[in-house]
Amino acid sequence: MMLMFRRLAVCLLSAAVPLLFAQAAAPAPAVAGEPPTSWIDSDTGHRVVRLTREPGSASLYFNQNGYTADGKKLVYTIPEGVSVLDLATRQARQVVQGRARLVDAGRKTQRVYYIRDGAAFSTDTDSGDTRKIAALPPRGSIATVNADETLLAGTYIEGQGQDYGGSRAQQSHPLDQPRNKGQMMEERWAARLPMALFTVNVGSGEIKIIHKSNDWLNHLLFSPTDPALLMFCHEGPWHKVDRIWTIRTDGAQLKKIHTRTMAMEIFGHEFWGVDGKTIWYDLQTPRGEDFWLAGYNLDTGERRWYHLQRNEWSIHFNVSRDGKLLCGDGGDPGQVARAPDGQWIYLFRPEIIPDRGIQDKSFVQPGVLRAERLVNMSRHQYRLEPNVSFTPDQKWVVFRSNMFGPTYVFAVEVAKAAGKATE
Repeated sequence: MMLMFRRLAVCLLSAAVPLLFAQAAAPAPAVAGEPPTSWIDSDTGHRVVRLTREPGSASLYFNQNGYTADGKKLVYTIPEGVSVLDLATRQARQVVQGRARLVDAGRKTQRVYYIRDGAAFSTDTDSGDTRKIAALPPRGSIATVNADETLLAGTYIEGQGQDYGGSRAQQSHPLDQPRNKGQMMEERWAARLPMALFTVNVGSGEIKIIHKSNDWLNHLLFSPTDPALLMFCHEGPWHKVDRIWTIRTDGAQLKKIHTRTMAMEIFGHEFWGVDGKTIWYDLQTPRGEDFWLAGYNLDTGERRWYHLQRNEWSIHFNVSRDGKLLCGDGGDPGQVARAPDGQWIYLFRPEIIPDRGIQDKSFVQPGVLRAERLVNMSRHQYRLEPNVSFTPDQKWVVFRSNMFGPTYVFAVEVAKAAGKATE
């Protein structure tokens, strides 16, 4: 009887007010039936909404572009393909039918780019027009599209080398991290398999190799503003690799972005600022002890390091379009920070420490991230990484979560709600 009354209350609430402004109490532990569409987090005072209706739906990885070029739609995956959600009306529709690996939303057109059946495709999210771009090399994959949507970039292992993709059989969800990830990372890094980094011409389908290496090449990410600049990483155990690099699409100007100066110093999960001028990354000096979000300005060479407390460290960070706010997805005690109380979605306000000493542009400019908790993630299982991003209007932080069992896409409002809902 109590369950029936609860369901009735949820239905009446959903019918009475639009999704964006609906208020519900802080979510109860997951039960049978559909999760709430909106609530005020009782620990933070921020409004949270569930954006997607499909169990198993997920927003993109934190450094992929998950918004259409006009800034009006969120692109997300469902078990049966790819869908878009109108951010104003919250109406969703499927644009790619059938299983596909979503790569990016274009920054110039309304197209999305994805892989299916060993080939790269694109689909216009407005018209539905679908084009096959090119068949990919054996064991090849693409990871990013450039700013003017003329090139894709990807990698492949040469010869008959094993892919070392990790054991998906040990995962309860295809986006979960494998239980044996650490071992897999060590083995794949030590294998020293020959790899090629390549581009694909979106118009002609031409594939061109721009870099070869026996290092494990991963995390390809085109600049959001410079169509000829590509960032990538040397993947592997972070304390054993020089991770972050850039290269031009003609293969020139290979550049290492960060040089280690301390034993066990680690850095990674790199991403671009929206203006294409700053590369951001997680920095720990040393691993698991002291935590920074580091920024490197490509034009000036300026470096800024923003300090975080252990509980505020996040698996992934992201930045707003104007560069004034950052967000993070926290982490459970099993992550590298071993945070006892880190299971939160965070908002950060960067603050530079005034320099009253020696003025030297080669020095790192230190700062601190002032943290605000947005969502209590204590019911979230962190083998599924939340992967935060700001909406284009900077008013919401989008993330994926399994806090109710199945994975859905959620958003939390940056501004604190005027009042808290009650049971």
